Amino acid sequence: MELKEALAIAIDYEHAVQKHYATGAEQVLDPRGKKVFQTLAREEAGHIAYLRSRLDEWTRGGAVQTPELPTVLPTAEWIAQAKDRVAKGPSPTVAVHAELELLKVALELERTTSAFYQQLVGTVEAQYRPLFSRFLEIEQGHLAIVQAEIDSITGTGTWFDFMEISLEAG
Repeated sequence: MELKEALAIAIDYEHAVQKHYATGAEQVLDPRGKKVFQTLAREEAGHIAYLRSRLDEWTRGGAVQTPELPTVLPTAEWIAQAKDRVAKGPSPTVAVHAELELLKVALELERTTSAFYQQLVGTVEAQYRPLFSRFLEIEQGHLAIVQAEIDSITGTGTWFDFMEISLEAG
């Protein structure tokens, strides 16, 4: 797959995920769950802007640089440690069915997007692999967060307590 096509498809994936998180942020009632969706929606909007800037650069000059792609989210390792700490906390809270369904859809969107980036890491020209490797790393962090939220509301923990675990930390 050529880089221009890879960037265009990546933008479509990121847009779908961002739209889902933005919709979820409007629908989730729990303030902590709402914050998770809002934070992930902002993160995905940043991905869209970054990819569009890379596509614009490619269109203008036929090549792209790969400046650092920032993330507001902690590392996957930090998320796993936080999940362990939260699991030792208070008993689970009750979440409405719709919130769980939103998270399940988010998990599937993140899995699909991660698989796409994994494919790109193995198929694009070597000079562009770091661009997609970074996206893969970040999307795997998103997967960990969404899975932790699902686990918490299905009885294996609690909604993340943002006083103790901040998505902006890291």
